[in-house]
Amino acid sequence: MTSSTTFATSPLGAADVRAAAERIAPYARRTPLLRARIEGRPLLLKLEHLQLTGSFKLRGALNALLAGDLPAAVVTASGGNHGVGVATAAGLLGVHATVYVPASVPAVKAAALEATGAQVVRGGVDYAAASAAAHRHAEAGGLRYLHAFDDPDVIAGQGTLGAEIMADAPDCDAIAVAVGGGGLLAGVSLAAGAGCRPVGVEPQGCRGMHDALAAGEPVDSPVDSVASSSLGATRVGAVPFAVLRDRGAASVLVSDAEILDARDRLWSELRIAAEPAAAAPFAAWLAGRVPGELPCLVVCGANADWRPVD
Repeated sequence: MTSSTTFATSPLGAADVRAAAERIAPYARRTPLLRARIEGRPLLLKLEHLQLTGSFKLRGALNALLAGDLPAAVVTASGGNHGVGVATAAGLLGVHATVYVPASVPAVKAAALEATGAQVVRGGVDYAAASAAAHRHAEAGGLRYLHAFDDPDVIAGQGTLGAEIMADAPDCDAIAVAVGGGGLLAGVSLAAGAGCRPVGVEPQGCRGMHDALAAGEPVDSPVDSVASSSLGATRVGAVPFAVLRDRGAASVLVSDAEILDARDRLWSELRIAAEPAAAAPFAAWLAGRVPGELPCLVVCGANADWRPVD
């Protein structure tokens, strides 16, 4: 599977996640699962910020490149983490990568991208503009475009994170994931057991999945949040939405103030250095918006500039 057009006739399932896990095992890190108790309540934390590249994005990029014939070159657009994942995966596999980023990309993520050796191109004021420029580049050169979240192979690769959670904690009954385009949550939902509910967490100012579920289809949504550099997709992907709709994923919202407080508490109480997007599930849990007796909160990334946020 290499494009969303195959999804209607070849639905994603747990077998795709298992195949992805075998493909990426030689390259990706199996990240730890922490059992903790905070405010008298038990919880699990999947420490995916310890993944190579500092986020889960490496998983999907590796699987997408390895699932078919290995391309000589790949093009993508990213707010940072996906680009670093693609560039790193490409470097490991001997593939040339070109990454288009918006002008607003955080300096720490731009520096991480440039360190991979990929060609980095600033392609517009926001992710949508960078994505359009990257698509034009790929089409003009006949190159593989690797979407950050609307690609079945990427989704299956991200799902390996969920498979690890279920293997390490079969008693987990909910998995809360920060949502941008929906690829990680869709992948995790494929791997989650029958008694484990996928829960998407979004900032109030970046609520693409929440709005899509309400509308019954992906729709454009505003992007305005402290976590928008990672969760700033203007709409969720068609493939992730179909997966999440069919699996009854829940959607909850958190404020920027709640996200920043959760980020600070992850550090002060657990010494976990998370970027704002990765703290969103913890923010939702602290606010009582994540169901389950033993939920798992995915700490999805740590690529942040640790100077104070105004």
